[in-house]
Amino acid sequence: MTPNEFAHRHEQEWKQLETLIAARPGHRPAQLDHRENQSDTPDGSGMELTPKRATNQAIFPSLYRRICLHLALSRERHYPPALIERLNHLALSGHQTLYGARPLRNIVQFIVCGFPTLIREHARLFWLASALLYLPALLMGLLVYFQPEMIYRLLDYKSVHHLEEMYSANGVIEIETGSGRVASENFSMLGFYIHNNITIGFQCFASGLLFGLGTLYFLIFNGLIFGAVSAHLIHQGSVERFFQFVIAHSAFELTAIVLCGMAGLLLGRALIAPGRRRRNEALTHAAGPAVQIVYGATAMLLIAAFIEAFWSSGAYLPVTGKFIVGGLLWALVAAYFLFMGVRRET
Repeated sequence: MTPNEFAHRHEQEWKQLETLIAARPGHRPAQLDHRENQSDTPDGSGMELTPKRATNQAIFPSLYRRICLHLALSRERHYPPALIERLNHLALSGHQTLYGARPLRNIVQFIVCGFPTLIREHARLFWLASALLYLPALLMGLLVYFQPEMIYRLLDYKSVHHLEEMYSANGVIEIETGSGRVASENFSMLGFYIHNNITIGFQCFASGLLFGLGTLYFLIFNGLIFGAVSAHLIHQGSVERFFQFVIAHSAFELTAIVLCGMAGLLLGRALIAPGRRRRNEALTHAAGPAVQIVYGATAMLLIAAFIEAFWSSGAYLPVTGKFIVGGLLWALVAAYFLFMGVRRET
C-alpha cells in the first residue's frame, strides 16, 4: 500500500480524533497539516463516521489505539517523514488528552497491569538477566564454601571482618536478643539502604548504553559478591542469622536488580542489533519500555529498603515466622509478575 492510499483510507479516522480532542475541555489538538479526503468510511474500521458519532467521546480510547497502530505501521513501512510526523503529533495529543489529567489512575493501571505485562513481554531478557546474577552467585558461593580464602579475592580483610562481626552472636544486627536498632538508627539505615539500592540499580541500567557490556559486568559482579558473602557467613556458622535478616527484603531487592539489568540489556540489544532502524532510532524506541521497567524496579528497591530498615533487623517474630514471611514475600513477587494483568492482557 502506497503512502497516499494509506492516508486516503484512514483520513476520516484521523480527522475524527482531531475533532474529539478539540471537543474535550482544556485540550487543544496538535497543529497538523493534512489533506482533505472525500472518503466516507475508513477501510476496515467498522465505524460509520457520522457527525453524531464524531462527538461521541466514548469511542475516543478505541480510536486513539487505532491511530497508534497507524503510526506503528507507517514507521515500519518507512512512509514519508511528513506522514509519520503528523501521526506522531496526533498520537501525542490523543495520549495527553486521554491520560494527562489522570496521573493517579495511570499509576494504578501501571502497577496493576502495565508493569507485569511489560516484564512478560520481554521475558527472555528477564531470564537472561536472572542467569547473569544468580549463576555467578551460585558458582562463587560453592567456591568460597569449599575454599574460604577465595572471598579475599573480592573483599578486603576489613570488609570481611566487619561482616563477621555484624552477623556474630553479639553482632550489630541484634535479632535474637530482640533489642534491635533504635528508631533514629532505623531511619538512618533507611537512607543508606535507599542510596545503596538505587546506586546498584542505576549502574545495571545506565551501563547498558555501553552496548550492554556494562550491564553484564555489574550483574555478574553483584552476583559474585552476593554468593561469596552468603557462602562465607554459612561457613562461619551464621546461616540462621544471615538468612532471617535478608530473606524478606531480598524478594524485592534482588528482583529489582534483575529488572534494572533487564532494562540495561534492552538498551544494549537496541545498539547491537538495531534491525532496520538507525541505532539512535532503535535506542529511542527501546528507551520507552526500558525506562518504564526502571520506574517499577525503583519502586521495588524503595520497598526493599523500608523492609530492610524496619523489619529485617527487628524481633517481631521468631526465626520460623521470619522465614515464613520471607517465603510469602517471594511467592507474592513471583505471582505478581506471573499472573497480574493477565486477564486484561488477554
